[in-house]
Amino acid sequence: MALTEDVQKHSVHTLVFRSLKRTHDMFLSDQGNLPPLDDKSEVIKRMTKAKSEYGPVLDLPKQTSNKEQNKTESEDSHWHNEDNSGSSGMELTPYETPRSNVTEKNPSSKSLVSVTVGQQQMLVPRKAQTMPKPSWHPPWKLYRVISGHLGWVRCIAVEPANEWFVTGAGDRVIKIWDLATGTLKLSLTGHISTVRGVAVSARNPYLFSCGEDKQVKCWDLEYNKVIRHFHGHLSAVHTLDLHPTIDILASAGRDATIRVWDIRTKACVHTMSGHTNTVAVVKCQSAEPQIISGSHDCTVRLWDLAAGRTRVTLTNHKKSVRAAALHPKQYSFASASPDNIKQWKFPEGNFLQNLTGHNAIVNTLALNSDGVLVSGADNGTMHFWDWRTGYNFQRLQGMAQPGSIDSEAGIFALCYDLSGSRLITGEADKTIKIYKEDESATEESHPVNWRADILKKKRY
Repeated sequence: MALTEDVQKHSVHTLVFRSLKRTHDMFLSDQGNLPPLDDKSEVIKRMTKAKSEYGPVLDLPKQTSNKEQNKTESEDSHWHNEDNSGSSGMELTPYETPRSNVTEKNPSSKSLVSVTVGQQQMLVPRKAQTMPKPSWHPPWKLYRVISGHLGWVRCIAVEPANEWFVTGAGDRVIKIWDLATGTLKLSLTGHISTVRGVAVSARNPYLFSCGEDKQVKCWDLEYNKVIRHFHGHLSAVHTLDLHPTIDILASAGRDATIRVWDIRTKACVHTMSGHTNTVAVVKCQSAEPQIISGSHDCTVRLWDLAAGRTRVTLTNHKKSVRAAALHPKQYSFASASPDNIKQWKFPEGNFLQNLTGHNAIVNTLALNSDGVLVSGADNGTMHFWDWRTGYNFQRLQGMAQPGSIDSEAGIFALCYDLSGSRLITGEADKTIKIYKEDESATEESHPVNWRADILKKKRY
C-alpha cells in the first residue's frame, strides 16, 4: 500500500527522468575507460570483410605492359614487406581497396565505371578526361583602317575571285573596295534605310543586298544597277545568304520568317515560319540540312529545304542567337549568343562543346579553314578560338577612331577573305579594319598558355 502511494506521488515525466539518470550513472564508468584497440584483430576484421565482398575478383590477373608490370611488382613487394607483418599472409593492407580496383594515375577520381575482366565484372575508377592540346596559331594584328562610310558598317562580303569586297552600312550606301589596296572602287545607292546584308554570287555577276527598308535587291555588276527586287518581307530584312549550288537566295529578318527566293524568276519558293522572334542570321550549304537559322527567340533551327519546314530545333542557348558560322571543311557549325558560343555537328545538330569566356553581346562569327574562329562583340572585343579544342588563344580590344566615343567600338560584321589570311571587320566607328597574322610570331615568342584543367567542357 505504501508503494502504491509512493508511485502516485510522482508524475510520469519525473519517473522517466529518474530512469534515464539511473541508466546514465550505471554506464558512466565505461566512458573514457575503453580497452585499447588491438591492431592485429582490426587487420583481421578488415581482411575478412574484404574477402567476403571482393572475393571473386581478388585473384584475377592484371593486364599490364611489361614496364608497368615491373613497376607494379616492385611496388607490391614494397607493400608486402611494409604492411603484411601482421596480416596472416593475406594480400590486402588494412585500409586499401583491392589492387585490381585502383588506378594509380588518377587516385582522386571518385566516379566508378564497370569493367568486365574474364567472366567477372568489377568497378574501377573512371579515368579523367584528357583534353587535347590546342594547335598553335599566330596572333592577329591590325594593319589597315579604311574610312569612307558615314554610318555603322553592318555587313561584309568577299567576292569569289578574292580581288574586292563589299560593305553595307547605316548610311544606306553599298561600297565596293579593293582588297589589296583598300581603295574605294564603287558606291551603289538605292536602299532607303540601313543596309543589313550583302552577298556576292559565285555563279552569276550578281550582288544581293537587303536592308531595314524591307527590300531585297539584286544588282547586276556589269551595269552597276538593280535588275530585280524580291518583294514579300513584312518588316526589316536583317540577313541573307546564297545557296552555293542552287540558284536560290534565303533572306530573313524582323518578321520571324525565312523566305527562299528563286533568283531567276523572283518567285518566293518557300516562306519558312517557326521562329517566334527576329531571325538574326541565316546560312546556306549544299549538304543537308541546307539552311540554318539563328533567332532572338534563343533557338537555332535546321531546315529541310525541299519540304520547307523545320528539321531540328536546338534550344540549348539561353539568350538570343545573333551569329552563326559554318566550318569550311568539317560537317559542323558554331552559333553565338551572349551566354556562350556553341559548336554543333550536322546533320542532327549534335552538341560538341561550349566556348565560354566572351562575356558580351556577340554580334558576328567568322571561321577559316585553319580552324581559327573569331567572335566580335558590341563592346569592341574580338576573341580568337582554336576550333578543335575551344581554346581562346587571343583577345583584342578594338579602338574607336579619333573623334568617336568609346561606345562606338562595337563590331557588327566579320569576314575572312577566301585565303583565310585576312580578316575584315565592320565597326560602329564607321570604319572597316583589316587584320592579318603576325608573320614574325613563333611558338617560342607566343607560346600556347594552356592547361587541361581550365578547359572544362559542359554537357549542354
